[in-house]
Amino acid sequence: MSNPSGPTSNPADSLRDALPRYQQQIESALDRLLPPASTIPGKLHEAMRYSVLGGGKRLRPTLVYATGEALGLKAADLDGPACAVELIHAYSLVHDDLPAMDDDDLRRGKPSCHKAYDEATAILVGDALQALAFRSVAEGPAGQAGSDARLKMIASLGIAAGSRGMVGGQAMDLEAEGKDLNIAQLEDLHIHKTGALIRASVMLGALCHAGHHQAQLERLDRYAKCIGLAFQIQDDILDVEGTTEELGKASGADSRLLKATYPGLLGLSEAKRHAREMTDRALESLAGFGQEADCLRGIAHYIIERRN
Repeated sequence: MSNPSGPTSNPADSLRDALPRYQQQIESALDRLLPPASTIPGKLHEAMRYSVLGGGKRLRPTLVYATGEALGLKAADLDGPACAVELIHAYSLVHDDLPAMDDDDLRRGKPSCHKAYDEATAILVGDALQALAFRSVAEGPAGQAGSDARLKMIASLGIAAGSRGMVGGQAMDLEAEGKDLNIAQLEDLHIHKTGALIRASVMLGALCHAGHHQAQLERLDRYAKCIGLAFQIQDDILDVEGTTEELGKASGADSRLLKATYPGLLGLSEAKRHAREMTDRALESLAGFGQEADCLRGIAHYIIERRN
């Protein structure tokens, strides 16, 4: 697997070639996994499909696929964990958009779930998507993972999605509105809210390989932690620089909610420098991998170059 001389291809080209394949793979897998709208209760299933299909960057399943392929697995064999992380992400967006949370009317360029349906349906959609995610890890295609590895994957996803991860980060975010945070507190918040599920995506992809070893997992986890922070910094930058049309949601929402952000604490230019530094650290973590990890390298670059 390792190549001491490092990658020989262009990571951006590798990702550009692979991304349509990954996106088509996850879209088809999610379509098969989600119950059809004709299945009772029809309104709930319709709203679940509305909230998941036909939009989004699919970053988290892309990380599952790219990590698995970096270890020699085929993306087509990783649909179980890939669907799981996207379903957890979709559920979190549905709940985050609710009036009791961030109160956003737009998501991915269309009305948020609670606007397209109603608040009660949106709550149930999130609940159902979360449950379906764990079923996907337990039963879906997962490379070479046996029962022990699947248990580790379920535990990893549970931690990342719960009070010690994404949900805890959202609670911290709500508590921090209108308060002054220092950079360490802001980083800790986003390690939970955004970073935990990104790290789990990489870890689930790695656990699908029966021959993984601890040193590989540690390098991949460092990579994931760094790109998770870079992703959030770039999100904060885009909330300042991006337009509603580019973002698919209202721009400037963080400032209206008096949220602490990296540009707010560091200034825009220093926030951009910090994002690049996190990207460089992520790439350094992949130094032991050859060009089979070039999609992961491409993702690190893409995260700070994206405009939505």
